[in-house]
Amino acid sequence: MASEQMTFIDTRLGQREVRLDKVVFFPRGIIGFEHMRSFTLLQIRADAALLLLQSMEDPSLGLIVTDPFVFIPDYNLHVNDADQHLLQADNAGDLAVLVTATIPPGKPEETALNLLGPILINHRSRLGLQVPQPEGNCPARYFIHKTGS
Repeated sequence: MASEQMTFIDTRLGQREVRLDKVVFFPRGIIGFEHMRSFTLLQIRADAALLLLQSMEDPSLGLIVTDPFVFIPDYNLHVNDADQHLLQADNAGDLAVLVTATIPPGKPEETALNLLGPILINHRSRLGLQVPQPEGNCPARYFIHKTGS
């Protein structure tokens, strides 16, 4: 059996080992970072609902993301046929849905999810897209309230 190809990258979480077959290509980049195209998902902690969408090209770029359905089971998003085709997704089940989270320094109880710019990842094709949602499709932000330690 061939060994998996690995690389080390620097992140704001320190140096991490990444399997190259886990790198996701974003043909359009991510809003505000259109020139960055290669990302990987890293666990922040084993038990955390938050992940780091880490740029493979710039160690300073890592976006905190999470599965919105953990917090909002009825979260609704729209994916047009062109985006679904670009992601090479045969159906919605092929896609992981993530949203960015903002955690103000020293105020984790004010953590907010950006629901208007979900990030879709097809792990099978290793393709990702940020898919802005039409206004009125969902609230712009969702605040996660601290429920305890």
